[in-house]
Amino acid sequence: MTCSGNPAERADELRAQIEHHNVRYHQLDDPEVGDADYDALVRELAVIEETHPDLVTAASPTQKVGAAPSTLFAPVEHRTRMMSLDNVTSLEELLAWGKRMERFISGDVDFVAELKIDGVAISLLYEHGTLVRAATRGDGGVGEDVTANVATVSVVPERLALDPPPPSLEVRGEVYMPTSAFEELNKRQAAEEGRLFANPRNAAAGSLRQKDARITAGRRLGFWVYQIGHVESGPAFTRHAGTLEYLGAAGFPVNPEVRVMGTLDDVHAFCRHWQQHRHDLDYEIDGVVVKVDDLAQRSELGATSKAPRWAIAYKFPPEERTTLLKDIEVSIGPSGRATPFAVLEPVFVGGSTVGVATLHNEDQVRLKDVRVGDTVIVRKAGDVIPEVVGPMLSVRPEGLPEWHFPPTCPSCSSPLVRLEGASDTYCVNVDCPARVARRIEHFAARFAMDIEGFGEKSVLLFISRGLLRDAADIYTMDLEEVRAIERYGDTSVANLARAIESSKQRPLANLLAALAIPHLGGTGSQVLARAFGHLDRIMAAPVEELAAAEGIGPTIAASVRAFFDDQRNQDLVARLREAGVNFNGPAAPDQPQVLAGLAIVVTGTLERWSREAAEEAVKARGGKSPGSVSKKTTAVVAGDAPGAAKITKAAALGVRVIDEATFEQLLETGELPPRPAVASEPAGPE
Repeated sequence: MTCSGNPAERADELRAQIEHHNVRYHQLDDPEVGDADYDALVRELAVIEETHPDLVTAASPTQKVGAAPSTLFAPVEHRTRMMSLDNVTSLEELLAWGKRMERFISGDVDFVAELKIDGVAISLLYEHGTLVRAATRGDGGVGEDVTANVATVSVVPERLALDPPPPSLEVRGEVYMPTSAFEELNKRQAAEEGRLFANPRNAAAGSLRQKDARITAGRRLGFWVYQIGHVESGPAFTRHAGTLEYLGAAGFPVNPEVRVMGTLDDVHAFCRHWQQHRHDLDYEIDGVVVKVDDLAQRSELGATSKAPRWAIAYKFPPEERTTLLKDIEVSIGPSGRATPFAVLEPVFVGGSTVGVATLHNEDQVRLKDVRVGDTVIVRKAGDVIPEVVGPMLSVRPEGLPEWHFPPTCPSCSSPLVRLEGASDTYCVNVDCPARVARRIEHFAARFAMDIEGFGEKSVLLFISRGLLRDAADIYTMDLEEVRAIERYGDTSVANLARAIESSKQRPLANLLAALAIPHLGGTGSQVLARAFGHLDRIMAAPVEELAAAEGIGPTIAASVRAFFDDQRNQDLVARLREAGVNFNGPAAPDQPQVLAGLAIVVTGTLERWSREAAEEAVKARGGKSPGSVSKKTTAVVAGDAPGAAKITKAAALGVRVIDEATFEQLLETGELPPRPAVASEPAGPE
């Protein structure tokens, strides 16, 4: 719908849209928009109603919770309403919430900060210590009876560990799917050619609302408790933190990342910390829930028709948004690999505006069944490359044709070939202009020869001026001709010359990585450099000798052998030799062995290090850098999008997880700094 200039008409439009999305989300577990898009609709409606109070109605979505329960399950009337939360996205809005509370209460306020789990809100009712009912939130007053399904969640206690238990206890919590379980589920879905789940929240909701509880039992769901709804003849609680301790003692899983703090500035620091470290966890969070700790103050604050005044949700920037898929195009990499990517209606997600997103390969496009003209879910976590998660099938226009991989290269029109048994497709023309440009960019990249000034735009400019034909031309290009280009002055040309000269002394492993040998990555390059010590020995080695190097194997060995058997590549190497590029290696300076006896695991994407370079830095200082976490692991270095299984295992074993800055400090000193204190002591059990 288009925006109406009439506030009343626009309010009606927004209410209709929001109610529609409530049904899609709460009843059908098949949302058509992301949380951020939904929140934007609600905020717009709230602004209209605040500006025009006469337009507020009792039936407005701003005055209600969730959606009416579906007819799939028996209805359950909640004894105490399950409310939703208002939300904020900045320190200023958080402080404004605190200021509003001053109208209702006075005196000091302590706050409890809890991670906002991205799952499904559930009410559990226990009578005389035994679970008798589990219900969804529904519209806050009436939910759905999902007792049989929740009973299959292993961490939900069947009986309370209290002696004696209260006659009646109702608790609220969140059922969620761990990210590791979500990945396993989608692998099974892919193998069975079934539809993939878009995210762990949808997977959890779909699993919980199965008519056959055996399906739910096979989905490995988790649960965190966060609130008492009511308790009969229980302890006289005065603070929320005390209720969490009680629930932990009763046998419920209480999230360990709960903190009690005295100021909203401390709360905001906690929020910022978890916004940066949200992927350290094996479950999805989309913010932090902030609550007043004192229960008497909560009573004074009361609630609106929809949300308590004593709690607020601090929402993180969205990592998933929906947008229009305008086209699917194919890019050509340095090795000729053809990668499909989505051209999108630009959307703000993961902290930046995204206009393109990867689709990985032909199989992924087919499996996700995305088509030009679809509304698609786009995901971007931190600095990770944006990807298309899947289409919103419920709003797909009729008649959209399936997308098929083009038969020819978009750059040179040569055939695109998919090798038997492989998932990738390649342009077979080694002189393809796109391949040439990507090879030069790859050669000069930070993880390779690290030559500043040879990004995509500069390389294309140099090629168009006839200054570059391949990577070896970097060392012979006429810098006076570069100086004649309008955007280049004396300083920029001098910087370019220094960068080119410095690159000649890069370690052999960097040179191997720079050559873009198919299947040979940074780790394999490090292995070959250490095993053979000189490029000439690698070029002369038979396949069997190459494959004998630890971690290389027959596939990489055959690719290396084929690369150096090609006359073009031999000519390239000869020109690099003539330019004075280092072939000896590994050129590792003597390092103090400060990490001797330590094992450091690296996972995720670091800002200033490739994973291979980080692992090599550990080994150069006497440490080990295994690929998995064990009780012998000293620390796990976690960059963006770390492996969930590694982070989970580290937490289970009590292994320290550190960021990039701490890693660099560790390399320098050999010692881990004291654990940072995010806030005061936790309210719940650790």
